[in-house]
Amino acid sequence: MATSGRPGEVVTCPACGTRNRVPFSGRGRVRCSNCHADLPWLVEAGDLSFDDAVASRVLVLVDVWAVWCGPCRAIAPVVEQLSRELAGRLKVVKVDADRSPVVSSRHSITAIPTLLLYRDGVEVGRQVGAVPAAQLRSWVESALPGD
Repeated sequence: MATSGRPGEVVTCPACGTRNRVPFSGRGRVRCSNCHADLPWLVEAGDLSFDDAVASRVLVLVDVWAVWCGPCRAIAPVVEQLSRELAGRLKVVKVDADRSPVVSSRHSITAIPTLLLYRDGVEVGRQVGAVPAAQLRSWVESALPGD
């Protein structure tokens, strides 16, 4: 997983195996430099980097979590899987609530996990608490723009 530092994580393209550096921020899709396949886009953000992380034309799923939170750990694999399955259509941003009190306060987060959906830098959806994988997937997919 990428950290809030730049330039970004190196990800191996699932289509051709080329290693690509995935940027922390950007407005468009992240694609392989070799075969141009969409790449999973998952980063960690905090108080200072949150706005840059959610400013994207693709749908952004923000996972506000904490290390000590069991339900957060339970849904983390589902969130990460969605970043792979919906590559090119979804960006995932992980925010540690304990390390990002400004983000938590600004979004009035009182329980975790809290999942936020952002489109063009604006919150468009919210899910509080861990939900089954199928329900989470359906919620995210319902917010994706039609093809």
